[in-house]
Amino acid sequence: MPQLNVNMIALRLTRHSDRQSILTAYSREAGRLSIAIPAGGGKNASRMQALTMPLSLLQGVVDMRPGREIVNVKGLQLAEPLHSLHSHPVKQMSGMFLAEVLAAVLRDNEGDAVVWSFIESAVKVLDSLVDGKATANFHLWFLYRLGALMGVEPDVSTYTDGALLDLCDGLWRRSPALHGEWLDKDESRAVWMLSRMTVGNMHLYRFSRAERNRVLDGLIQYYSSHLVSLQRIKSLDVLRMML
Repeated sequence: MPQLNVNMIALRLTRHSDRQSILTAYSREAGRLSIAIPAGGGKNASRMQALTMPLSLLQGVVDMRPGREIVNVKGLQLAEPLHSLHSHPVKQMSGMFLAEVLAAVLRDNEGDAVVWSFIESAVKVLDSLVDGKATANFHLWFLYRLGALMGVEPDVSTYTDGALLDLCDGLWRRSPALHGEWLDKDESRAVWMLSRMTVGNMHLYRFSRAERNRVLDGLIQYYSSHLVSLQRIKSLDVLRMML
């Protein structure tokens, strides 16, 4: 019975039965995992629920028995405590949204060290942010960078002032695409600006709430065209109101 030490990021906890929940997680060693977690009103179940909040960094020993879609875990514990991610309202909402996005995008059952390292590092950045503008812009930076890792980054070399982003082929064009899937001038410029956003300068981007939401809509449209539909993300409406 192969036992595998795994480092993982909690994405979603779903109630499966009266006695069991399923944790969807992304691991460095084995990619996407579905893990059986105790449910109910007992102390162990309550501890597990607190432990597996969205984007928690975890480690444990997983029973990787061949042919099993749902695996068991022993010794599940925090790999690193997060001091504000689950207590700061805006960070918590951003974390829930990004965990939903990752659960939709990361379908591979094989680990990807580059993707894992990016997500792990980004979670720690979000937890450590103190600037309000940086916190409000974090999810936009994360989505853009994740898209680049997934191989669907728009071709920023085609951007010119006033050009429109064609959502189907990821190019900026001087006139609207005939298929109708394009962003207007301001939205297209905002997406180009995201290509220049870094952890160190994201606090300098002074988007209004309306502007931030329009940029988010554009990124969601782009993801939906190139990777997987994100139109049914449950936390999206609340995120819009908070940011």
